[in-house]
Amino acid sequence: MSRNPADYIHNPGPKTPVTGLKTAVTTDNAIVTETIMNVLNSGGNAADAVIAGAMVQAAVEPFMTNHAGLVTMLYYEAKTGKVHQLDSLGGHASGLPPFKPVPPGMGGYAAMPPSAIIPGFMPGLKAIHAKFATKGWAELCEDAVRWAETGHVVSTFEYGVNLFGEKFITYFPEGRAFYQPQGYFPNVGETFTPPGMAATMRGVRDEGPDYMISGPWAEAFVAKGNDLGWKVTMDHMTETPPRWVDPLRFEYNEYELLFLGPPQAQGFFSSVALGVLKHLGIRDMEPGSAEHFWAMGHALRQGARHWEYAHDDQFYDVPRAEVIDDDYHAHLAKLIRGSRPKVDMSEHIRLAGDASGGGDMMSQFAGGAGKPRLAKHEEKQPTGSCEIAVVDAEGNWCQFMDTLQGSGIPGQVVGGVPMVGSHATFGHLQSPMDATLLKGAKARCIIGNTLVLKDGKPVFSAGSPGNIHCTLPQVLTHLLDFKLDPYAAVDAPRMLPMTESRTVVIEDRLRDGVVEDLHKLGVRVGAVSGYDYHMGSFSVIARDEESDTLTAVADPRRMAVADGVPA
Repeated sequence: MSRNPADYIHNPGPKTPVTGLKTAVTTDNAIVTETIMNVLNSGGNAADAVIAGAMVQAAVEPFMTNHAGLVTMLYYEAKTGKVHQLDSLGGHASGLPPFKPVPPGMGGYAAMPPSAIIPGFMPGLKAIHAKFATKGWAELCEDAVRWAETGHVVSTFEYGVNLFGEKFITYFPEGRAFYQPQGYFPNVGETFTPPGMAATMRGVRDEGPDYMISGPWAEAFVAKGNDLGWKVTMDHMTETPPRWVDPLRFEYNEYELLFLGPPQAQGFFSSVALGVLKHLGIRDMEPGSAEHFWAMGHALRQGARHWEYAHDDQFYDVPRAEVIDDDYHAHLAKLIRGSRPKVDMSEHIRLAGDASGGGDMMSQFAGGAGKPRLAKHEEKQPTGSCEIAVVDAEGNWCQFMDTLQGSGIPGQVVGGVPMVGSHATFGHLQSPMDATLLKGAKARCIIGNTLVLKDGKPVFSAGSPGNIHCTLPQVLTHLLDFKLDPYAAVDAPRMLPMTESRTVVIEDRLRDGVVEDLHKLGVRVGAVSGYDYHMGSFSVIARDEESDTLTAVADPRRMAVADGVPA
């Protein structure tokens, strides 16, 4: 490889979409995009490409994902027109209570310390390979081995994320040895070679995915768990296998939207939010207006109220039809319209306080009594996921997520594979991540793999890490309702759902007058950075219906890189 390792760093900032393509790729990292392009150019299909890409992703971005996490995928099979959903979240070991070796307060997880969970990453890639791949397993692992051996150059983004999670990832000596091999985090521009990972990658290449499922790595994982007091067994490693299930299908105007079905919660959230927006008349609103943000804030709030109905349908009745019912969405929209302020609420906001919680005195400190302002409000969410989108020359279309969420033993490193654990609760209705402690049960999570079909063929795919629950409906609204071009749809400011205090938190790129207009509607406004990486890094591929060519989009919020082969 003659390329300068530093050339692989594509820092957050404006990105140029890649257009006029017959094959398309977009990922969170230039190295991963290169690997996938090499697989496609050597005759591999989308499944081959995503396997190789995911293996490399966890080798070069262990601060975002790892080989012991989870895998989900939507796969449009061109020859049949069928869409397949893979759910490869790991399971909590049956017969054992949740095991939480990291106490509350470590690394910002005070409210919900993570619990240990059986990995789903390698079983998921094994299932994809068995069902769709055309290339041999060992060949698809070669790049992961090479990058684990040579290491990668540290970016400002990686260094910042490591500092963000330092208290958690260095709690155990194993974490310090992995992330800080010289006693400190490798600095920006230095090469980080993940200690111990190359040997594990060679084992996975030479012995297959079972090396980490039932082979030597799995045995070391079980031994580590037992040493810590988690009495996990080798039988637990295979008791919750990957599952091929039907995605959730939602009719939205002229489109059919396919989301991950229950127990994954994103489909329910997005269907409700988009259904409400449709009946609020989102298509007649001006993008970026106060009316738009008012409607979006309320719709996202309604979406969040439906997490509790997303369960594993092998253990619960799941009201799919009821949650996506158009009449139900119309009724929710009627409730929202019926509670709209009848008078200008600006004076109430001035006296009661803005998003910072202060009253009139706070406004004076901000630069004048009654003067609207954006109060800084940072969402400190655990981060760590990577989205991959691939379309191959045959028209197979893959939207894929791998993540450190739901990965192994919190804070531990086994065979050069760092782990974070699961943030699931256990039986909580309103938790977006929740698990049922029964053998074989799949946990609920929020993962946004999405395909958009028109006349039975894909026209868009989308997915992202980072607050995906609320950002996905926004990107889809920009694409499908406002008809923005794909990059503009990804670039546009994103927001969090309206809170109990009628506050909406938006990226700080609003037009003049929008804050004042939201205050008139009784909505408080808070801000995050103009391009906030917690708001995600969308991987979007779009198909032009006239030319039948593809556009691949890389999100400006992180280090994403798009590429493809010209048509």
